Amino acid sequence: MAQAAQMNVIEINSPIRVEHDKKRRQFSIRFNGSYDRAVLLYEYVGKKTVDLQHTEVPDAYRGRGIAKHLAKAAMDFVVEEDLRAHLTCWYIQ
Repeated sequence: MAQAAQMNVIEINSPIRVEHDKKRRQFSIRFNGSYDRAVLLYEYVGKKTVDLQHTEVPDAYRGRGIAKHLAKAAMDFVVEEDLRAHLTCWYIQ
């Protein structure tokens, strides 16, 4: 399981780290100095199928490409684990 990561997304060149919590079935990005975080939630809907359900980014961080990082991490997970993806989340569709 990934360790908690702190980062600053206000600066464009800041590194963005995506955490994957398999137990909670979510990908997340935590923002430096804040309790805010962006998340992408998923559920297993079959033995080898995940439903990528919902992506949420706090208003203050929207328009900065945050959701793109969550989506990429989720799709990388699907490929690495040889899963099929059902895309309920409108952003990933």
